[in-house]
Amino acid sequence: MTANPYQGSADGCQSEEILRVEQPTRCVAARPSPKERKRKERTEPLTDFRLTSPPLPLGSPFLFLSPHPHSWPTMGSRSPVKISSRLDGINGDGDPDLLISDKPHHDLQRPLLERNKKRNMGLAAAVGSSRARGGRGGDAGGQHQAGGSEPVDSSLLQGLLEETGEESSAAIMEETPQLDLSNSEIRSDTGDERTDEVDDSPIEEVRLTVPITDDPTLPALTFRTWFLGLISCALLAFCNQFFSYRQNPLNISSLSVQIVVLPLGRLMAACLPTKVVGFKGTRWSFSLNPGPFNLKEHVLITIFANTGSSYVYAVGIVTIVKAFYHRDINPLAAMLLTQTTQLMGYGWAGLFRKYLVDSPYMWWPCNLVQVSLFRALHEKEKRPKGGITRLQFFLLVLASSFAYYVVPNFLFPTISTISVVCLVWRNSVTAQQIGSGVYGLGVGSFGLDWATVAGFLGTPLSTPAFAIMNVMAGFFLVVYVLLPVAYWSNAYDARRFPIISSNVFMANGSQYDVSQVLDPATFEFSQARYDAAGQINLSIFFAFYYGLTFAALAATLSHVALFHGRSIWRQMKATVSGQQKGDVHTRLMKRNYAVVPQWWFHVMLVLVLGLSIFTCEGFGKELQLPYWGVLLAAGLAFFFTLPIGIITATTNQQPVNVVAELIIGYLYPGRPLANVVFKTYGYISMSQAIIFLMDFKLGHYMKIPPRSMFAVQLVGTVLASTVYFSTSWWLLESVSNICDPARLPAGSPWTCPGDDVFYNASIIWGVVGPQRIFGSLGRYVKMNYFFLAGALAPVPVWALSRAFPERGWIRLVNMPVLLSATGLMPPARSVNYLMWGAVGLTFNHFVYRRYKAWWARHNYVLSAALDAGVAFMGIASFVFLQSRGINGINWWGLQVDDHCDLASCPTAPGVSVPGCPVLYVG
Repeated sequence: MTANPYQGSADGCQSEEILRVEQPTRCVAARPSPKERKRKERTEPLTDFRLTSPPLPLGSPFLFLSPHPHSWPTMGSRSPVKISSRLDGINGDGDPDLLISDKPHHDLQRPLLERNKKRNMGLAAAVGSSRARGGRGGDAGGQHQAGGSEPVDSSLLQGLLEETGEESSAAIMEETPQLDLSNSEIRSDTGDERTDEVDDSPIEEVRLTVPITDDPTLPALTFRTWFLGLISCALLAFCNQFFSYRQNPLNISSLSVQIVVLPLGRLMAACLPTKVVGFKGTRWSFSLNPGPFNLKEHVLITIFANTGSSYVYAVGIVTIVKAFYHRDINPLAAMLLTQTTQLMGYGWAGLFRKYLVDSPYMWWPCNLVQVSLFRALHEKEKRPKGGITRLQFFLLVLASSFAYYVVPNFLFPTISTISVVCLVWRNSVTAQQIGSGVYGLGVGSFGLDWATVAGFLGTPLSTPAFAIMNVMAGFFLVVYVLLPVAYWSNAYDARRFPIISSNVFMANGSQYDVSQVLDPATFEFSQARYDAAGQINLSIFFAFYYGLTFAALAATLSHVALFHGRSIWRQMKATVSGQQKGDVHTRLMKRNYAVVPQWWFHVMLVLVLGLSIFTCEGFGKELQLPYWGVLLAAGLAFFFTLPIGIITATTNQQPVNVVAELIIGYLYPGRPLANVVFKTYGYISMSQAIIFLMDFKLGHYMKIPPRSMFAVQLVGTVLASTVYFSTSWWLLESVSNICDPARLPAGSPWTCPGDDVFYNASIIWGVVGPQRIFGSLGRYVKMNYFFLAGALAPVPVWALSRAFPERGWIRLVNMPVLLSATGLMPPARSVNYLMWGAVGLTFNHFVYRRYKAWWARHNYVLSAALDAGVAFMGIASFVFLQSRGINGINWWGLQVDDHCDLASCPTAPGVSVPGCPVLYVG
């Protein structure tokens, strides 16, 4: 070189002469000051950097990166620069600073890759391609200059610019193939960041949690995967169905399996021989031990466990037929019903996976808990100075949660829900209705139990803060405004019944005897018997529960149409034309793995539909649903999967949908089995599709081969459905008087609390029918106005978001979530909502905003550890103590509820109910 390498041009840019280097260069990041670095990590975790060349000694092999646009160089044809991809550039703190590389993703280190963008990799690809081909410069003579270095490939760069939405390279290159980086490839912090977001992920929680690396050489569908996965699926299905019939149901999630199988997988990797087993006469073979137990195997085993932990709704139909209606059902028909309802959901999931899985905006918050746990269990992490690794943090919280749960689960169950009001006013019905967290409004109630926080609503740590705010806003409006006004104004004779209850009642306040209105010969509704028994009455909360469900249904459709309609239409057109673009996770999946052909799902859906019609039309038509009902239910599931999937994928909340019962109740009334079967094929198959799509997204985040996911989910679904049905049939046949507390022996746990709610719903929608409850012949016809209110509810929010686009919080007001906030009450209770909201907002709003680095590192790991500790202690307590009749010390604190015995009593004068005082006027 002839120029002084320490001297820059007058305007702050390096001269063209200075940029001539004799050696290949490396890329590292200019280190900001500690204060600036801390500020950027807190507020701008994905800061982009620009290329520059600060003064360096002659021959230095470094090309530094800086966020200052004025110091960008111009690499012309006379000063070609070759950028290498060596990974040994360290900035002094152990973290590699390479931003531009032509290495595969899995060769790059994670801390920097979270900042690496598509344009950086594209530039490296252009450079690498030019080096590989020996590209020519664009000087007048077209010859290379000193050092034999090649220029950046401008044709590849132009394609990169067009792909990422930047200006055309023709507009930014003054001389072809001169590359002027000052206006194109790497964006500044102040520029438009939409391309940056789509390049990685538009969701910050995903960027902070999900790695953008992949190793497609890792074996996934191995012998260990099948062995541990099938056992895990079967065990979870058996245990969850077994416990579901008991007084205190215990739901074991796949999280427990996720933790337990890791040492088992490593043990198999250490002990099994590496022998290859082949199948005679075929080319198929497999190895018993293909190498170390890896992350992809672990994820697929967890997917197996997910299918086993998901409740099979059709088993509830078998239960209410045999245990509540006391009728027989053909076991083959029941088995086919169980299988077809689950597999139909898998078909719907396949149809909509491009919209609800490939799209980076459908981020499925609940999956981030499992992603964090997988990373904590598998990634080698350097322990921070004075701190602990994520795995150590997980084990510490797990041990603490396990040890503590013995208190609310065995020694002192009352602390699961404590009502201060009930402890003070022991003889006041009204005070206990206000203060009870189990049977009333829950004012002043709280629980010191993680199962109270996450038992019904799921872990709040995986739910975005804006969704929690929507749910809690809906809860407060319903429970503390609408419900008290309606109850104490005696709307629909509300004071004759409990303030919150899912049961159906006679006019005198006693529970309704459904056997009085069913014809025993035909198992159908009898109008004469109904006239003699009188109308069905609902508690005021249950009446508004259905009204709000109507509103949430209509709001879901209008919300998705207003806020997502245009993007769905664009995605649909892009999908049809093959031009759909995704984030880095989608690109990695499409680049490394073969996709599942869409016709696989089409064939499955057609076969399952045919088998479903056979199930309903055959076996003496004992399921009561004709073929057209199956087809109508399928159309309903097809229509609602996409809008409800969008709500669930973005808010972690699934609006409750009763449109299935409503439609078949009007079209085919008086047949309880037809109603619940229609609901199972129509709505529950859609709900199963949502679960399958969530698992698809988990595999998408963890870079699991799609065809392996297909096989695991399909086999797991068939196995889980079989085990759920077999366990249920065994218990229903072997336990006398199961699900009938009045006839069970003292202390028997087989009370079936969850199935009781399902049974009462079958009375409302199937036996009596919506026409006699919400129609012209019923008491609650005004609840239909909620349909109109729900349809209009998102319109003001949408209009305000358009009028004030700078106020982003307006778009976070989600009316379907707000209206369906209390959709899980009952069996969820007021205390569950209060504790869920308090914990969720503490971590996902306060901690997230104030301590984002801690939140990104520990939040989801904390959730997984708390869940696992509760699950393990729950199982241990049952196996070693409760199964042997040892339920704890008999004292005041052993009572499971909140000691608000009067909270479920009526307050109308003259109503006599067992266990409640009779009130008189005057």
